[in-house]
Amino acid sequence: MANSLLTIDMITSEALAIAHEKAQFLKTTDMQYDDQFAKEGAKIGSTLRIRKPNKYTVSDGRQLVVQDQNEQSSTLTVATQKHIGMSFSSADMSMKLDKFSQRYIEPAVAALVAKIEADYIAYCTKATWNTVGTAGTAFTDLVVTGAARARLNQNLAPKDGNRFVQFDSGSMGGLVNGLKGLFQDSNQIKEQYREGMIGRTGGADWYENERLWTLPNSADVAGEINGGTLTNGITSLTVDGFSAAPVEGMVFTIEGTYEINPETRAALPYLKQFVCSAGCTTTNLVFTPAVYWDSTGSNAALQNCSGQPTDNDDITFVGAASTNYIQPLMYHKEAFQFVSADLPTMKGGECRVKQYEGISLRVWQDASIENDQEIMRIDALYGYAALRPEWACRMIGSANA
Repeated sequence: MANSLLTIDMITSEALAIAHEKAQFLKTTDMQYDDQFAKEGAKIGSTLRIRKPNKYTVSDGRQLVVQDQNEQSSTLTVATQKHIGMSFSSADMSMKLDKFSQRYIEPAVAALVAKIEADYIAYCTKATWNTVGTAGTAFTDLVVTGAARARLNQNLAPKDGNRFVQFDSGSMGGLVNGLKGLFQDSNQIKEQYREGMIGRTGGADWYENERLWTLPNSADVAGEINGGTLTNGITSLTVDGFSAAPVEGMVFTIEGTYEINPETRAALPYLKQFVCSAGCTTTNLVFTPAVYWDSTGSNAALQNCSGQPTDNDDITFVGAASTNYIQPLMYHKEAFQFVSADLPTMKGGECRVKQYEGISLRVWQDASIENDQEIMRIDALYGYAALRPEWACRMIGSANA
């Protein structure tokens, strides 16, 4: 008996299932489906303003010290659309779903997910300033991942089972022998269907992922502050002319400006790290987070470092000049947020929109009678934000050729 023709609903459901299976990084972050964007007539536009938790200082004595609210927020824009387009004969539509999926849906969705994840990982990594490890030294044990775990702890990331590690296979190669006996948690056996899942150790679930971002250091990685406006809360610094402009994602420290414990405000024994944003020049650094050193003023609750930057303080970037470093990550799930939204259902042909565990896909199919072909596109609409980048840490090792 001839096979029934595949329906658009069957194809859409299969595409969603494959997208969920192929996602390695997306599933380990805060994924949300947002129906505010979902239907025609939504009025909020393409952005969400997400409030961050308030910060406060503790006062001594009986007398009440009232603090003004200093609420921080982050903007998440849901405006990125990516798609895969393909065509096939009407005879292909008579295949069984598993054969059709193997030939068409799986490779198409895998390519779509890979591109979305690569862009998302690059964004999240560039937003992360905490960095541990020694540039140029391969990973051979858990020392660097232990240091990353400590950074998450020091920044008050919850210890609730929602921490993850993403390593590329090259970096992972140096760890395999030393860690071969550690990924033996019997509770993880049920999770082995996950793409790239290795196991759990050191308080995190480990994934092997070839989509990690590579940091391309510029040709100059050392300089000094050159005056400018050195006030509390700055996000830019005037610097002596670098021979090359720092690129977005480069991490640096400032002489004498130390990290602090966010609760006690006590200085920690390492310099505060900052990450370059887009728009840096040879004479001006644009960066995050903002520098808050004042422990007594109106922004005391926002203090994130000890020591005010001053003229001629050294600026030192992580890694060597003109060198590329792949950037493995350790992070808490809520460090980053990915929001998927529905695209509108279009007229003409057959069009379906479905959601599954935080991912929304639209599959739109139409026929070409001239060529006896079915034309199909699979679309995703999404956005992302780094809500708590202090709950993430990069790990730097050998240079990447």
